[in-house]
Amino acid sequence: MITEQVILVDENDLETGVMEKMEAHRNAILHRAVSVFIVNHKGEWLLQQRAFSKYHSNGLWTNTCCSHPRPGESSLETARRRLKEEMGMTAELSEMFHFIYKEALDNELTEYELDHVFIGFSDEQPKINTDEVVSWKYVTYNELKKDIEKHPENYTVWFLKIVDRVHQHLNK
Repeated sequence: MITEQVILVDENDLETGVMEKMEAHRNAILHRAVSVFIVNHKGEWLLQQRAFSKYHSNGLWTNTCCSHPRPGESSLETARRRLKEEMGMTAELSEMFHFIYKEALDNELTEYELDHVFIGFSDEQPKINTDEVVSWKYVTYNELKKDIEKHPENYTVWFLKIVDRVHQHLNK
């Protein structure tokens, strides 16, 4: 079995090496990640519910897809690849911003990521990979905010950190 590697970075997003993915999460080592948001023509956001078999944050709602670049792969290439692999979709993507966060997760893991956040626009219906995604839905930002206020525990930590920033970017 091939172990998945992540790209280690410093706070300026300069590569410092590679590490096995689970080791980076167990030891809270800063590494590169991507998050993708798809919005339809009505302005609704496509969310996914993570599969219950995921190694952390399983069953939680989050942005359209997310992942880690492989060594030698750009963040944009990763975003495109994972959108296709997780949601069965393609879309033109552009980077909105990036940020660093560090949060404890379940299973004694820590997310310490420099996350590149991408946006794309599509009305395509997802064809989900059930190994990655259990469900999906399109929601308005206002519906989403109301649900987050009532049930923040239903969402991933990184999604809660960026939802308002994505909304601000979309309304510039």
